Amino acid sequence: MSEDQNVVATESTAPAGLPKRWYVVHAYSGMEKAVERNLRERIDRAGMQDKFGRILVPTEEVVELKNGKKAVTERRFFPGYVLVEMVMEDDTWHLVKHTSKVTGFVGGAKNRPAPISEAEVMKIVNQMQEGVDKPRPKVEWVVGEIVRVKEGPFTDFNGSIEEVNYDKSKLRVSVTIFGRATPVELDFAQVEKV
Repeated sequence: MSEDQNVVATESTAPAGLPKRWYVVHAYSGMEKAVERNLRERIDRAGMQDKFGRILVPTEEVVELKNGKKAVTERRFFPGYVLVEMVMEDDTWHLVKHTSKVTGFVGGAKNRPAPISEAEVMKIVNQMQEGVDKPRPKVEWVVGEIVRVKEGPFTDFNGSIEEVNYDKSKLRVSVTIFGRATPVELDFAQVEKV
């Protein structure tokens, strides 16, 4: 566990008798960052900072090819969900529930949501950290998968992936030319899934 994760795990100390737990909030898809921002503003205006801890939008960094160049972008791995660390009371429940772009809590009874475990939250935080340390490719390629070549001298040919090199963003694809299988090295951007 890194030093940053230790800080994340221990910074949520609440006053005695006010235990903060993690809850999953359902938000409009694509509006997770807006929900996080709206929640923070409402918490500050209501003066309830002591009843709320962290607010997390689970994201990871992915590498994609744009115009032949590698670009790191952010991808939500739980679209439509935001994690909120809070003391569950009527006033905090109402504050979250009536925040713009929030549809409600996930799990538990209608007016008493069930918290998720600290272990589940740490698993998500670790997945987020892995994405920052080593971004994954946006498209996963599998050896044996059939792909179509979309640019270059083999345009519109189909082939089977023989080897994947994520470091160089290259594939070795076996393309059938004149009845013979020929290995061809292609960039990720030159092929598409069939």
